[in-house]
Amino acid sequence: MSFQGKKSIPRITSDRLLIRGGKIVNDDQSFHADLYVEDGLIKQIGENLIVPGGIRTIDAHGLLVLPGGVDVHTRLLMPVLGMTPADDFCQGTKAALAGGTTMILDHVFPEAGVSLLAAYELWRERADGGACCDYSLHVDIPRWHESAREELEALVRDKGVNSFLVFMAYKDRYQCTDGQMYEIFSVIRDLGAVAQVHAENGDIVDEVEAEAVYRAVTIARQASCPLYVTKVMSKPAADVIARAKRRGVVVFGEPITAGLGADGSHYWSKNWAKAAAFVMSPPVNPDPSTADHLTALLSSGDLQVTGSAHCTFTTAQKAVGRDNFTLIPEGTNGVEERMSVVWEKCVASGQMDENEFVAVTSTNAAKIFNFYPRKGRVAVGSDADLVIWNPRATRIISAKSHNLNVEYNIFEGLECRGAPSVVISQGRVVLEDGALCVTPGTGRFIPRKTFPDFVYKRIKARNRLAEIHGVPRGLYDGPVHEVMAPTKPGGGAQARASCPGKISMPPFRNLHQSGFSLSGSQADDHIARRTAQKIMAPPGGRSHITSLS
Repeated sequence: MSFQGKKSIPRITSDRLLIRGGKIVNDDQSFHADLYVEDGLIKQIGENLIVPGGIRTIDAHGLLVLPGGVDVHTRLLMPVLGMTPADDFCQGTKAALAGGTTMILDHVFPEAGVSLLAAYELWRERADGGACCDYSLHVDIPRWHESAREELEALVRDKGVNSFLVFMAYKDRYQCTDGQMYEIFSVIRDLGAVAQVHAENGDIVDEVEAEAVYRAVTIARQASCPLYVTKVMSKPAADVIARAKRRGVVVFGEPITAGLGADGSHYWSKNWAKAAAFVMSPPVNPDPSTADHLTALLSSGDLQVTGSAHCTFTTAQKAVGRDNFTLIPEGTNGVEERMSVVWEKCVASGQMDENEFVAVTSTNAAKIFNFYPRKGRVAVGSDADLVIWNPRATRIISAKSHNLNVEYNIFEGLECRGAPSVVISQGRVVLEDGALCVTPGTGRFIPRKTFPDFVYKRIKARNRLAEIHGVPRGLYDGPVHEVMAPTKPGGGAQARASCPGKISMPPFRNLHQSGFSLSGSQADDHIARRTAQKIMAPPGGRSHITSLS
């Protein structure tokens, strides 16, 4: 089975690199060691490494060596009213690398009349020709029908896809019913994939996100299907996920850069273009305490992954909805800013350590979607996707310096401590001292297998406990009490079950049998009938009784 094969762009050879003096940080440990990279892979880790001559050495003293970031949620080809995002696969992945992200997972969205498989092939074609870093694909299910089941099976079996998203919003367009959701979750569970939900309620407007998350968790639990909630934007929704997780439900929550580093107060800006830049779904919460709440749950492990939901549109594209806000294309930036925003909000503030930072920006995503330890870990044999991180560096986010094709940045003016000093993708240095050197089309598609242990191990264990097993017993050879075995109607004499030494019971009438019939011959037809007699008496008959004594 092969998931590769379309790309004709020649591979660019990786650098031979020796990274010296850095502190290697994984999700479970940190230690000082040197690291040698060759052929796009990590070949050696340790001290006093024996390496060939003529290699390039990078000094990482005082810096952290992290696995490259994994952005689990981008939309770089999302079709809206005939438009596509300003940041396509080339520009979007370029921005990702500038921020320390070395792999993205983009969402395939089939337009009306386009099959899931055809949409997947379109995404592959565009990504293979433009992506500057490795990528993989989720597939959205905007419409559910019987043939979609076969397409899911084909995508899992032949295309390396193991995650599918359903919508609980966009009523009368993409929203699926609860019954459809249960059916889809059951199919996804049997395939060993991960069910994702865009959780809103398309019928009501108050507390919509939390209600939808609760409903999705309930349905997923009934279907024994693992659940991944995208774009967790509100405190109530995050709390629903946290409580479910503590009850043992296999559920994962994904806050995004916008929810962690911005707030919805800008929706009231007098600058229409600035307000429109924040339009997305679910919306950025106007409560300024929401970001701190999401940060706290992310730091405690109740939320496990961070994405960006990067889907940008220029001011001119947003202006399609200047007279009707429902036509404003939804989406904000975040793929370049994600790593620095999470470090600033979680690590620099003291809520999270460096290992937990690696977990929520890289490792957990790789484990959930089953490409760990190829990605998400600094280890011998893993891909050489690495970030040399400077925790003392500061950067002020601005549209004047970002690597995006849009005029506004929703994090404008935010000062972040922590930034990438060097970024290595596929063993090649692509960012150094703020200078980007990328090649469009060098990103590889990363196929994913089904039944990731990080997700399904608990579900498999619970299914084994729920199975009904027969109890092995020996044959009984003791005495048996004698009873009359019932016979079928019309079966003749009753059979007698005998037991030595027991008194026989006389035959008895089976009260469940009756000779009564509403039509045709009757059981008492053989009894002679008397001729009819006219009774001259009052109702109840005449009586001569005058006393009861």
